[in-house]
Amino acid sequence: MPARVLPFPDRFNAAEFFVDRAVTEHGWGQRTAFRYQGRSITYQETAEMVARAAGALLASGVRAEQRVLLALPDSPDFVTAFFGAIKAGVVPVPVNTFLDGRDLRYYLDDSGAAALIVHRDLVDRVKSALPSLTIVAGEGGDWELRLATASPLTGAASTHPDDMAFWQYTSGSTGAPKGAVHLHRDMVYAADVYAIPTQRLTPEDRIFSASKMFFAYGLGNSLFCPLRAGASALLAPERPTPEMCLRTIESERPTIFYAVPTLYAAILNHPGNYDTSSLRLAVSAGEALPAEIFRRFQDRFGVEIIDGIGSTEMAHVFISNRPGECRPGSSGRLVDGYDARIVDEAGCDVADGEIGNLLISGGSAAAFYWRKAAQTRSTMLGEWLRTGDKYRRDADGYYWYCGRSDDMMKSSGQWVSPAEVEGALLEHPAILECAVAAVAGDDGVARPRAFIVLRDAATQPSQEAFREFLRARIAHFKVPHTFEVVTELPKTATGKIQRFKLREQGPR
Repeated sequence: MPARVLPFPDRFNAAEFFVDRAVTEHGWGQRTAFRYQGRSITYQETAEMVARAAGALLASGVRAEQRVLLALPDSPDFVTAFFGAIKAGVVPVPVNTFLDGRDLRYYLDDSGAAALIVHRDLVDRVKSALPSLTIVAGEGGDWELRLATASPLTGAASTHPDDMAFWQYTSGSTGAPKGAVHLHRDMVYAADVYAIPTQRLTPEDRIFSASKMFFAYGLGNSLFCPLRAGASALLAPERPTPEMCLRTIESERPTIFYAVPTLYAAILNHPGNYDTSSLRLAVSAGEALPAEIFRRFQDRFGVEIIDGIGSTEMAHVFISNRPGECRPGSSGRLVDGYDARIVDEAGCDVADGEIGNLLISGGSAAAFYWRKAAQTRSTMLGEWLRTGDKYRRDADGYYWYCGRSDDMMKSSGQWVSPAEVEGALLEHPAILECAVAAVAGDDGVARPRAFIVLRDAATQPSQEAFREFLRARIAHFKVPHTFEVVTELPKTATGKIQRFKLREQGPR
């Protein structure tokens, strides 16, 4: 299916489209746009806060096309800072709130950001990297004061649909984060071709996404897709544990729940009875959903999980199952508005049933990677994006995930570089060699596992000792799920570790 061409006027601002028009054209001003900690926030209130945020950013000295990093949990502050920046012509760059000062320094330096908006609960963790213009959100911070005293920006910046709107960072085979540059048109395209027709979002839907908005998946789930449909979204800053998710579904009564396979597996293993009858649909992305989890979830909760695949570069989901048409274990069929190819190493299309490299094309694709010309050329092949995933397509048009083209892993939906984790592990005095790979457990979900060769087999630290050692050095989500001591690692004749053999190890 060729990429759909949506008409855009020469003057187009995404914040004006998603926020202001909801009030002025659609008449949704008094509808609930967001729920946050028991409070309802209307579309009208959202528009007013976004206008104040735009005014506050300009008053702080940030100018059009400059970048502002957002280290914020899912909250009204994230919404207003994100769309306020876009309304002012500034480029918001959401970053992972689980990272430390070293990671934040990389993002600041790489993006050349003029400012940082950070939640007060994160300040101590990243204080070594705070720039001169740091705005602190949350209780006791100055963001609330800036909003209260700012003059609202009454008209959006005069931007073009092909101007930069926002960035999101992604990791590639080297593990070095890359800033995927998205344009004002991209969110509209992603919502119009996926969320509205595939999920059948309506103004009556209430959204709850366990995946956070600093991810592309969460940003679409909680922000631009529900706003496009006139629906409401629950903003939850807490870590999404099974207990938290189930109690939130019971109390807030969402109609659609979004998560990643590892969380669905954890929810299925969580005891207790909860009222989840409000759900009409569950959605999964971020990593392949095992068929067994699909079946167990449907048996327990009476709801399908529609699995799909998306990427930061494409802004959201481009292949997906459909409600009532799910094929468990598959990523579903191509979303109308995207095109796909499965090719061999020479770039030639393979036949149905054969495994190859997945290429995708569509109108929500990022324009380029910021200051990464080589990676842009190797990944963005004209109209085609190389996803880095191995897939096969069956005769009915369903796509089946077959693994990554490189050694990158996903942990709870977040990319993790094995080399980074291995480098941190090798700092441990007891470790001689190590390798990290994603290995499927009993439930079919692949989780990072560390394989360790000890210097002295008689001295073996505990699993928790290894975890504590890594937690002091890398972000918590990068810490392997288990640590297995082995006598040797599989290697090629030239000494390279063969991670694919480790991935075949299976449950322990």
